[in-house]
Amino acid sequence: HGQARTSNQLRKQGIFVSWSGVRSIWLRHGLACFKKRLCALEEKIAKEGITLTEAQVTVLERKKHDDQVSGEIETEHPGYLGSQDTFYVGTLKGVRRIYQQTLVDTYSKVAF
Repeated sequence: HGQARTSNQLRKQGIFVSWSGVRSIWLRHGLACFKKRLCALEEKIAKEGITLTEAQVTVLERKKHDDQVSGEIETEHPGYLGSQDTFYVGTLKGVRRIYQQTLVDTYSKVAF
């Protein structure tokens, strides 16, 4: 969930925090991205023995499935695999169409 949605959910419970306030709190506690918030929740469940609702379990299982389906690409060394993209920039008089081709080395994350 994003900051705006979290702010709205808190407001429904009578807690008034702006979306930027939610972001500040998340940053202060190292919970800026959804993945970090899920990890923190899993740690709290293991530590305190909290019981989750059926909806919460469903969301966690769906997230785990999404992570498995769109897993990370593992490369063994630089130059092993690259990710290429072509972007239409525009036209120049006398030159015609201009395209930008970009290649990112998936190991080192360096773009060419």
